[in-house]
Amino acid sequence: MSDAGASSPTTPGGPKGGPAYAGRLERAAVAAADSGLAGLIVTPGPDLDWLTGYRPPMTERLTALLISPGARPQLLVPSLERPDAEKAPAAHFLSVTGWSDGQDPYAALAPLLDPKGRYGVSDNAWALHVLALQRACPGVSYGAFTEVMPMLRAVKDAYEVDRLAAAGAAADATYEQVVGLRFAGRRESEVAADLARLLREHGHSQVDFTIVGSGPNGANPHHEAGDRVIALGDMVVMDFGGLKDGYGSDTTRTVHVGEPTAEEHKVHDVVREAQQAAFEAVRPGVACQEIDRVARQVIRAAGYGEYFIHRTGHGIGVTTHEPPYLVEGEHLPLVPGMCFSIEPGIYLPGRFGVRIEDIVVCTESGGRRLNNTSHGMRVVA
Repeated sequence: MSDAGASSPTTPGGPKGGPAYAGRLERAAVAAADSGLAGLIVTPGPDLDWLTGYRPPMTERLTALLISPGARPQLLVPSLERPDAEKAPAAHFLSVTGWSDGQDPYAALAPLLDPKGRYGVSDNAWALHVLALQRACPGVSYGAFTEVMPMLRAVKDAYEVDRLAAAGAAADATYEQVVGLRFAGRRESEVAADLARLLREHGHSQVDFTIVGSGPNGANPHHEAGDRVIALGDMVVMDFGGLKDGYGSDTTRTVHVGEPTAEEHKVHDVVREAQQAAFEAVRPGVACQEIDRVARQVIRAAGYGEYFIHRTGHGIGVTTHEPPYLVEGEHLPLVPGMCFSIEPGIYLPGRFGVRIEDIVVCTESGGRRLNNTSHGMRVVA
C-alpha cells in the first residue's frame, strides 16, 4: 500500500502536509504479515521516526513500538517521557503506555507478544533490550529488519522523493561552492570542514560524512580526511552528505588540482562511462545486481576490474545507507520509488582514486538523477 493512498489530504501527516504516518503503520503491519511475522518491535532510531515521527533519546530505558497485524499499534515508553510520546505526530494512531522506574519494562511488553511468534526488530535495537526480551519471552524469536523486511522503507512516496531531491540540490550547491575554494596547500581536513560548513549553510541539520581523499589517499574509498596537505597534481575524491529535513544526501565528485595527466583523464572517463551506463540500466523490474554488473563490466573492459572494490550503490532515505543494495547476489527487482546511489570507482593503490556518485530514483520510465552537477573532470586551484 502506498503512503499517498493511505490517508486523505486532510489527515494529519497526509501527503500534502508531510509523512502519511497512518499509511506507514498499516504498510508495516501488512508487510509483517506477508513476511510470516507475528509483528514488529520498533525501538528509537530511524524506523521509529519514519513510522511515527517520534524521536526519543536512545538510552537504557526501554522504548518500543509494537506493530501486530490486525491490532492497534502500541507504544511502550518510560513514564517520564510519556508526555512527549503523546505529542508525537502519529500519537493519535497509537496506544501509548508508560512504565515507571523500578518496574520491569520487559514484563510489561511480554504479555503483548505471541509467546511462540517471530518478530522483526529494528536493526539498531540495543542488545541490552533484545537479550532481556529473550529472557522474558524464551519462546519468541527475532530477526533484524534488514534480514526479515529489507524493503519496508525502500519504496518512497512523492513526499519522500521531494525531500531527497531537496537534500540532493543542497549537496550540489555545496559542491559548486567548494570547487571555487583553494585546494593546493591546504589540509584535507580543512576542505572537509568547508564541506560540512556549506552543507549546513544549505539547510542540512546533520552532516554524516565529509570524505576528502587526496593523491594516494583517494585510493581508500572511506578515507578519513586527515592532515595530508593537498598538492598541485593531486586527484581529490570528495564524498559528502547528511540529513536535510530528515532525508539524506550523498554525492561524490573527483576533482584535480591543476591539469591532469592523460592516464588520470582516462581513469576518470572510465568511471564516468560506468556511472552513466549503470544509470541508463535503471528501470522497473531490473534486479539490483544487474546495475552493479553493468557498471562493473565497463570498468572490467577497460582493464581496471580488480580496482573496483565495493558495491555500486546503496539505498537512501531517512538514513544515508539503507536497502536496497546494488551488489552481486541481490536479486530484488527495482520498483518505482526506490532511491539509491550509483557510485562506481577505480582505486589505484599508492597513486590515486576516482569515484562519481549520484542519488537516483527509479521511475516508471527509468532513472531520475537527484544530483545534477557535472560529471566532467573539474580542475581546481
